[in-house]
Amino acid sequence: MAERPFVHLHCHTHYSLLDGASRVPELVQLTKALGMNAIAMTDHGNLFGAIEFYKECAEHGVNPIVGYEAYVAPGHRSDKTTKKRGESGYHLTLLAQNVQGFQNLVKLASIAYLEGYHYIPRIDKEVLEAHAKGLICLSGCASSEFSDYILLDQMDKAREVAEWFSRVFKSNFYVEIQNNGLDIQKRCAEGAVDIANELGLPLVATCDAHYLKREDNFAHDVLLCINTGRLLKDENRMRYGSDQFYVRPPAEMYELFPGHEEAVKRSQEIANKCDIKLDFKKRHFPVFTPPAKKTPEQYLRELCEIGLEERYGKTAPAEAQARMDAAQARLKHELDIICRMGFAGYFLIVWDFVRFANEKNIPAGARGSACGAIVSYVLKLSHVCPLEYDLLFERFLDPNRSEAPDIDIDFCQDNREAVLQYVREKYGENSVAQIATFGTMAAKAAIKDVGRVMDVPLERVNRLTAMVPKVLNITLPEALDQSPDLKREYDSDGEIRKLIDIAMKLEGTNRNAGTHAAGVVIANGPITDYVPVMRITRRDGKEGAVITTQWVMGDLEKVGMLKMDFLGLRTLTVVENTLKLIRKTHKPRDERSDSRGSNGSNPRESLRSSRGLDELLKDGIQNIPLDDKKTYELLQRGDARGVFQLESDGIRELLKGTIKHELPHA
Repeated sequence: MAERPFVHLHCHTHYSLLDGASRVPELVQLTKALGMNAIAMTDHGNLFGAIEFYKECAEHGVNPIVGYEAYVAPGHRSDKTTKKRGESGYHLTLLAQNVQGFQNLVKLASIAYLEGYHYIPRIDKEVLEAHAKGLICLSGCASSEFSDYILLDQMDKAREVAEWFSRVFKSNFYVEIQNNGLDIQKRCAEGAVDIANELGLPLVATCDAHYLKREDNFAHDVLLCINTGRLLKDENRMRYGSDQFYVRPPAEMYELFPGHEEAVKRSQEIANKCDIKLDFKKRHFPVFTPPAKKTPEQYLRELCEIGLEERYGKTAPAEAQARMDAAQARLKHELDIICRMGFAGYFLIVWDFVRFANEKNIPAGARGSACGAIVSYVLKLSHVCPLEYDLLFERFLDPNRSEAPDIDIDFCQDNREAVLQYVREKYGENSVAQIATFGTMAAKAAIKDVGRVMDVPLERVNRLTAMVPKVLNITLPEALDQSPDLKREYDSDGEIRKLIDIAMKLEGTNRNAGTHAAGVVIANGPITDYVPVMRITRRDGKEGAVITTQWVMGDLEKVGMLKMDFLGLRTLTVVENTLKLIRKTHKPRDERSDSRGSNGSNPRESLRSSRGLDELLKDGIQNIPLDDKKTYELLQRGDARGVFQLESDGIRELLKGTIKHELPHA
């Protein structure tokens, strides 16, 4: 441990959306480089980055202190009478001391969105007291209730606030003092020190860090302008008022608090009290209860045997016996692996909601590697026979790895919500949530955002973005290397150089939270027992909000949650509507009368009498032949607009060149 130990206990990452500029990997690396053995993450009102932060710290030998700068409502969390964002909630610094504290942070962060949201996600003292175990509480920054009373010179009320927190958190409550070069912080600190001394409460010094290094101040200022929709030249815009909100080295913290060295040192003592050990091996999948007291393994095998007979025939003819034998052997092999790895319940869950979709005539089917499993085929999750196309089961589920299988199911876009509602009703509304995504500032977006804030003419900004090569996920440094025009502008124009330099600092930071187009998580019980959730306003034109996890898909998988992809596919909707029109306007052969004659001269009658159309009317799209000559002729012409996965310009050009001489025989 360093001679003058210090740990940052009040630190924002870019998950404090458009307010923090520190990306997690760089933050952890800087912490290590500055000689600190721990760091806290305390983002505004959320736990978005908790798992990424925890994993990154663990990989670099840094003690992760998962925290949360809470917004505490001035009254009850349900009271929404305040008229301004700044009046809706006080700031409070909370840190998880152990796993129980981490779980309580998850609860609080969820309640803040589900029950207390008003401008910002808010908790109140009632729920804070109910979930105080395992938490360390710091009195907060200049925007805390404690500091607010000090600034109003209402010391008696400030003292009452400190006494309340001391009673609730006992030895885990600390009076927080800060010095980022602002007079308001000095005034808060003077009053805080007096009250701490009077009540015998311990002091702790923190640095309200919002970016990595001092020279990142201007980029952070630009970020605030992006957040508030203002220009840098606006006189009355929001700004921090100093360039000292960076991740300071320990030595600087001791210089900032002369006479309070113990308060600086105490940050290390608090960090030493924090020890979170998250279990990433345990799964929290929902429980599927089979009928008639069967085990999930028994019921899965029973369903697969039924499906095997339906797919391959109850009594296969002699020439098909080898195929049936191969199917039975393949099914036994797959089921042995699935049951041994403990995934029987997973397949039953997927089978159940696909069964529901089929019963409600909602088109559904698996895509991707799941089609390599004969289990998927006989359960009718997929309609592709893996034996016929020599598909590998191990591509889907590798018995040498512990990862859960991942079955992506396409649903008719118009009826996807009906399947989701069925899942909510079966496993409980509070056990199901959609999955979060975060929009980041990519190369072109960063140029546009920074250019607008700097008031660079739009035409000029558009010209710059047009110079960025059209390469997927290209970064601005890569764009400068690959685009001579962009490099020329950068080297010759000081304003453009400044714009791109700032854009490079902000590139990759989170800009907004959203909802994954397909991802759904189902928990074993209330989802907030495991994962923090939030409400996100719907963007599909429907009323209400979507309950969404605060963690992204990869983080959910790491903590053992069951993640499903419910993909709403427009193509399935188009196909289903087409089939409805065909059924409405055409009758099968055995229902037609011969009153129109049998000479076959009527083209419409000829179409109606086609064997392929009869099969389509009877069996749907599953038995459409894959060797139809006219279909391939259409594709070789590149006439694939509106054809799923074949409609892009590049693919259509590829079709013209690759299948020209490979048409099936008529």
